[in-house]
Amino acid sequence: MSKNKLLELYEEIDDLDAAELAPKRLSQKRESRKQVMDAKVFVRAQEVSREFKFTYKAARFEEAWLLDSLADIAQHQWISDVLRKVKGGKEASVYLCKSGVAVDAPLVAAKVYRPRSLRNLKNDQQYRVGRIDLDEDGHALWKQADINAVAKRTSYGEEVRHQSWIAYEFRTLETLYEAGVDVPKPYAMEKNAILMGFVGDLEYSAPALVAVSLELDEAKRLYDRTVYNIDLMLAQNRIHGDLSAYNILYWNGDITLIDFPQVVLPESNPASWNIFLRDVTRVCQYFSAQGVRCDGRKLATELWTSHGHKVVKEIDPRYLDAEKPEDRKVWEKQK
Repeated sequence: MSKNKLLELYEEIDDLDAAELAPKRLSQKRESRKQVMDAKVFVRAQEVSREFKFTYKAARFEEAWLLDSLADIAQHQWISDVLRKVKGGKEASVYLCKSGVAVDAPLVAAKVYRPRSLRNLKNDQQYRVGRIDLDEDGHALWKQADINAVAKRTSYGEEVRHQSWIAYEFRTLETLYEAGVDVPKPYAMEKNAILMGFVGDLEYSAPALVAVSLELDEAKRLYDRTVYNIDLMLAQNRIHGDLSAYNILYWNGDITLIDFPQVVLPESNPASWNIFLRDVTRVCQYFSAQGVRCDGRKLATELWTSHGHKVVKEIDPRYLDAEKPEDRKVWEKQK
């Protein structure tokens, strides 16, 4: 299957612009390798479909990708059906699923990542700094071949990095859920998907906070709860990395924080203060619009220093996306 054909099929999933997602043309050797991989996905999907059928009417490639990504989760009885798509995105799509006997809730959400070749994460390096790459089980890489492949950025190494990106979200959910942060309950991670608690009901999904207008009393209460969550995440040595009213869900008067693959470790990422400040500022911008009096920089500084971190000179944005070690040394000099 050609690269263009694959993109055309995946366009059936949502209205994203394929031109925005398409990477630079692969070499003939890598193109051949991709064709083999795509063929394997469809062959596996045909095999799995005999045992796992779902209600959701998916497009051709979407159906194949769902079957390939969720087959193991279904086999372990974590889910019994895929009911509908909740949200489509450039990095992943979320689906409402009927749970299987191994889950303690009637509904769950499956976050299924797009194929690595179709994802558009140009700026992910700033979040990866200071993080140890994880394997498909969520453990630190220990095989020297994997470590070398990641360092050399080979095709296989990029697949390992892709898996590490997913594993960080799942492990972060586990850590934060255990700590009492308002996040979905994590159930399972298999291959290209994460299974977690669903926020909403059979008919409706929880909207993002940005789509909700709040009365002042409720806005103040939810602001305090959001600050509590940010503080609790810092206590777990975690910064969301992309927090805003777009990835805080609202349901029955409560909030749930979502989307954690870009989680930042404050002690090991020289840009952590800048990223944390951005998170808090975005949150305050929303709540200020709802009538809550808050100062993003003041709040960020108070929270940051209360956990023993030092406020440092803000980093030149040109260095946030640097991938070379010599460029990262610039960050260290500014700490």
